[in-house]
Amino acid sequence: MCLIVFAWRPENPLALRLAANRDEFYARPSAALGEWREAPGLFAGRDLEAGGTWLGITASGRFAALTNIRDPRQPNRTRSRGELSADFLRSDMSPQAYLQQVMRSAEQYAGFNLLLGDTTQLWHFNSHEGEARRLESGVYGLSNASLDTPWPKLVQARRALQTSTEADDETLMAIMADNRQAADHLLPDTGVGLATERLLSSIFITSAAYGTRASTALALRQDGSWRISERSFGPHGALLGEVSLER
Repeated sequence: MCLIVFAWRPENPLALRLAANRDEFYARPSAALGEWREAPGLFAGRDLEAGGTWLGITASGRFAALTNIRDPRQPNRTRSRGELSADFLRSDMSPQAYLQQVMRSAEQYAGFNLLLGDTTQLWHFNSHEGEARRLESGVYGLSNASLDTPWPKLVQARRALQTSTEADDETLMAIMADNRQAADHLLPDTGVGLATERLLSSIFITSAAYGTRASTALALRQDGSWRISERSFGPHGALLGEVSLER
C-alpha cells in the first residue's frame, strides 16, 4: 500500500472514511479482497507470495493498513511486512499493546508504516521513527515516508478528502484515480532517480511493469458496521475486477 488518506472522527456516527491505493509490481501474485478461509471474520486482500495483507478489516471493525517506507539504502530483511497487519487482524490485542509488541521486533522488517484501529481508537507507527502515536480527530495522509509528509500526491489526495463529506465508493475511488504526475520541482528526492520519482508521483500509478494494483474505499461507523470496496488493476491501469462487502 503506497498511499492512504483518511478522515478519523471517532466522535461522529461515521468514525472513519478512508481511500487507499496499493502500488506493486504486476507480476507479484495477489488475491482480491475477500474473507480468509483459515480466519473467518477477517476480510482483506492477500499477497500470495508472502501471505500477508496491505489492508483489511474484521467483522467487529478492527482495521489495519500498511505502507512501505521508500529508502533504497535500507538493508533487505527476510520477514514480510504484510504479516504485521494480518497478525493484528487475527489477534484480539488492543492497537497499543500490539504496537508495543511490534516495536520489539521492528528491526526484522524493512521500513514500514502501520495504521491500526477500531471504532474508538486509531494508532500509527513508523518503524524509522520508532514511536507509536494515538491519532486525534483529523484528516491525514500516509505514503512511503512519515505521516503527512507533504509529497504532492499526498497533499492532493488529502485535500480532496477534506473538501468532501461523502463516504460512498465512487467519491472515495475518484480521489484515488488521478494519474497526473507532479511537476519536477515538487518531487521528493528519495534516492530512486528522477524518472522513477516522476512515475511514483501520481496518486494512481500506471506503467507496463509497476503500478496501482488495488484501490480501496472504506467507511467504518461508530456502531461497528462498515462497507469496504476494492478495485483491482493490471498493467497500464486496466480494470480487472471489483469487490464490495458490508457488515
